[in-house]
Amino acid sequence: MQLTLYTDYSLRVLIYLGIRPNQQATITEIAKSYGVSRNHLVKVVHNLANMGYINTSRGRGGGMLLAYKPKDINIGEVVKKTEANFDLVECFDKENNTCPISPGCALIKALKVARSSFLEVLDQYTLADVVANADQLAPLLDIDISSIEKD
Repeated sequence: MQLTLYTDYSLRVLIYLGIRPNQQATITEIAKSYGVSRNHLVKVVHNLANMGYINTSRGRGGGMLLAYKPKDINIGEVVKKTEANFDLVECFDKENNTCPISPGCALIKALKVARSSFLEVLDQYTLADVVANADQLAPLLDIDISSIEKD
């Protein structure tokens, strides 16, 4: 299973903000830290704000902050909300399925169990779990966390 770049970037934004939960960040800073296109992150940040995961402010001195404590942001929930679909194979999409063996194929059951297990595992993690090693992540993203208050 492969998550879309959109979901990947959504998680990256949350991780960045989770490393420094009480400090505003800008799209430009995050894009620079990850070496990704600022334009790609604009939609991601807009969507994260619409879903209520982050708060944003515009203008001079603007930026974004987590809307919740990292322990209150569930990774599985974020993935489910940002991933367009979880159709691992064509036969998951009943309307567009053209696979001739679908009526008798047992593989679909195994794949559905695997998909469910994947999401169940992600449901066990929060953003706090993912950024528990902030001291290792911060230098990789060129973030100074020496003055950041710990929750």
